[in-house]
Amino acid sequence: MSAIATFQAAAGHAGDATGMAGDAVSLLRLAVGSQTLAVSIADVREILQVGRLTPMPRTPAFVRGVMNLRGAVVPVIDLGARLGLVPADIGRRSCIVIVEVAQADPADPPLVAGLLVDAVFEVLQREPTAIEPAPELGTTVAQRFLHGITRAEGQLVGVLALPTLLAVADLADAIEQHPLH
Repeated sequence: MSAIATFQAAAGHAGDATGMAGDAVSLLRLAVGSQTLAVSIADVREILQVGRLTPMPRTPAFVRGVMNLRGAVVPVIDLGARLGLVPADIGRRSCIVIVEVAQADPADPPLVAGLLVDAVFEVLQREPTAIEPAPELGTTVAQRFLHGITRAEGQLVGVLALPTLLAVADLADAIEQHPLH
């Protein structure tokens, strides 16, 4: 199966995700290289230890491969490489965060993918007003990939906009444009 077909097939294997508790927003805080980022817990299905990944030929560095998740083929994205940061160096605390992300077109099925991260810390509860807009300058992550910024443990935490970061059309374009070797 081609990498593009894998992304399109994975987009078809989705269920229902929830994660809001009252007015508070639940965020999963994680490490990507030296960066501390967060994703909405509403998008997270589960967190797994890094297991066997099957590499996909002719794909960009951010596509680490695919994994078998209870019979379903799930693409695994190296979050650091996808964000233009340092690719993950798989270690003892590395995890794969399985996410289910709605696509821009409501007619398209959600994408189920694994995000390879260096560590997972905890779930944060934040009021929506505690998530500030991402600044246009001064972030190591492209602003279009950020939903906003919040604070935790005395540091700024970028809240990722997973629907933008994992838009199937953008991922497929990146794979198609990847030079063949």
